[in-house]
Amino acid sequence: MAHRFVKHMLASAAVSCAFVFPAAAQYAGPVGEAGQVTVKAILANPVDDQYVKLEGHLLRKTGDEKYVFSDGTGEIVAEIDDEDFPAQKVDDKTRVEIVGEVDTSRRRAPEIDVDALRVIN
Repeated sequence: MAHRFVKHMLASAAVSCAFVFPAAAQYAGPVGEAGQVTVKAILANPVDDQYVKLEGHLLRKTGDEKYVFSDGTGEIVAEIDDEDFPAQKVDDKTRVEIVGEVDTSRRRAPEIDVDALRVIN
């Protein structure tokens, strides 16, 4: 009799857990694309972690993996890992596309944390 009671309690607990702990679902829809925006628009309304795509020039290096990027509408610091640079030479005359995320902070101006850099011919 006690054995039957324990089996009943375990079955009830299993059914209850199915409602309390739903199965984890995975997103199966399309992946968002980086939005084409301008530096001016980013500086006017910076949104942390906004995924962006910009075309322009790296004007100068300001520190370790830090560059000033301009698309002609303004200038913003772009943080680019050394390994993300292409094999070909990039200078202030080279037109590039950068894709990454806006990084905001209360202590400094917004920056772009670059995930990919591509030379545009």
